Parts: sequence; structure tokens; C-alpha cells
Amino acid sequence: MKRKEFLQTLSLLPLAGYTANANVLKLLNHNPSSNRTPLLFIGHGSPMNGITDNAYSNAWKELGQKLEPPKAILCISAHWLTKGTFVTALEEQRTIHSFSNFPKELFDVKYTPKGNLSLAQETRELIKTTQVEFSHDWGLDHGAWTVIRRLYPNANIPVIQLSVDYTKPAEYHYQLGKQLASLRRKGVLILGSGNIIHNLYTTSNNAKPFDWAIEAKEKFNKLIADKNHTPLLKYQSLGEYANNAIPTPDHFFPLLYVLGLQEEDENVRFFNDDILSGSLSMTSLHIEKG
Repeated sequence: MKRKEFLQTLSLLPLAGYTANANVLKLLNHNPSSNRTPLLFIGHGSPMNGITDNAYSNAWKELGQKLEPPKAILCISAHWLTKGTFVTALEEQRTIHSFSNFPKELFDVKYTPKGNLSLAQETRELIKTTQVEFSHDWGLDHGAWTVIRRLYPNANIPVIQLSVDYTKPAEYHYQLGKQLASLRRKGVLILGSGNIIHNLYTTSNNAKPFDWAIEAKEKFNKLIADKNHTPLLKYQSLGEYANNAIPTPDHFFPLLYVLGLQEEDENVRFFNDDILSGSLSMTSLHIEKG
């Protein structure tokens, strides 16, 4: 998203929720267990990955075929930025085409899985550090649907989205993610979608990775692999490479929700670990025990 589009998006963000019917919003009633759904962070890149078969979208498809189907998905996308925290409370999701200057084929895509009102309610109740409002004005933006329709093309898994409060610092998002831990033992797949390195001010078609981008990828990956998350929460103090990699934190923050949920006995598998157009990383994480 270019800077102009980013600012236009902020002007359209919802500032109020609504009161939902308590009879409809019943808590999930899955039996808690020691089993956990995996955690995913997906470097989503261009919206065209939603309709183009390539190494990255094919990896998402293959992952969806290997994972045990979850009961529901909670997605944190770089493309739903709000003042305050919101969760979608819809019976059926709608497809948001929050981009411009792409082929009509991309705008024609409709991916409309069911929502999950009870999961939205439980998510709201689990988060204690801020008041979470319901939203019925959003849906699935391209950070969500381009990835999820590759994982689960039949749209048979209910999906909700949790917004990213752009006014809050990195630590806030990391700690908020931790509060969702119990959902993993109820069959909910928690998925962050963004790009760890996302500098659209410097991207150039077919450019080789810039030196600072290579340095950023190597150092970020090592911190993630070592479960050394604290420096990532202070990324602005890591040096020039980090500030070039994260000129705005919108695509970085979804990663922090996922890392906040990682438990001690869980390890990271990196995939799609490439840098495109000089300064856009597709690096993705699959976190689970073992």
C-alpha cells in the first residue's frame, strides 16, 4: 500500500461498534485440551498472489493441505488499521478489495466464508488490556482473503478478523496477542498477515535485495529463531537496517501477535523466505511444538 492509500484508509476506519444479541453470541464450547493449533505468520506480498499460481501462493496451498483443518480462523491483517481495537461480528464475511490499479480479475474475486459470532464474543472477553468493539462494517481485506482462500479454497472454515490499533506501540500488540492463547486449545487457528520487511518507498521491479534488506532478514530471522523477541519490540533502536525495513509498522505488527502466542516448547519453521523488488520480504512462519 502506498503512503497516500495508507492515509486514505485511515480516514475510512470504523470508530464505533454495536451491541450484539447475547442469545446469538454464545461462547465456544469446545473441550479445552493440551493440543494447540499451529501459529502462522504469512508474508502476503502483492494482492496478485491471491489469484496467481507461484512459489509463494503454492506454498500456502500446500500448507493448508497438510494442516489439520481448524474449527475457525482468527486473522490479524496489516490492512485493517483502526483507532481502538475491533473484531468482526458478521454471520458471513464479505470480500474487501482495498487496493487500486490491479486487473479486473482480482476485483472479481469473492471469498465469503461464514463469520463466527461466538468466537468474536469470546475474543472480546479474553482481551483485558483494552475495550474491544464489534464491527459489522468490515469483512476480509486482501491481507486476509488472498492468503486464506489459498489455505482453504472451499471457504468452509469460519473466519473473523481482529483489527490493529495503529496508535499503540509494538509491546502493546505483543501482549495483546498473549491474551488469545486459550483459543488455540479450542481449535482456532491464529494467523498474522503482513510483511516483516515492507518498504514500498524503495521497491523496484526485479531489483536484487538491497544490502540493508538482507541484513534485516538475517537479523530478524535469528531473533525469531532464538525466541529472542524483546529486541523486536524495540525495532526502532536496532539500527538503520531495521528502520529501512519498517518505515511504518502496519505490516510488522501482525507478526508480534503471533510471536506473543509462541510457547516455550514451540519452534519456528521459516518458508517463502525471499526478498522481492529489493525491499519486500515474503518470509513466513509456521510455529508449532517439536
